[in-house]
Amino acid sequence: MIELSVTGLLGIVWLAIVIWAIIRTAESTAGPLSKFLWILILLFFPCLGLLIWLLLGPSRRYDYPLGG
Repeated sequence: MIELSVTGLLGIVWLAIVIWAIIRTAESTAGPLSKFLWILILLFFPCLGLLIWLLLGPSRRYDYPLGG
């Protein structure tokens, strides 16, 4: 049986990346339902979800004041 396991330093790095993606999603300009669904995908399917999020996830746009 093949067991896929991420442990140690690599696991901590992966967890940090997924948490970063969740925070970026929560701060995005996407609608509440879209944010909720993306966060669920990232939580329940962290490997595949992160790859899909990187390709198709909500963008983050800023409205800068004049002169900024």
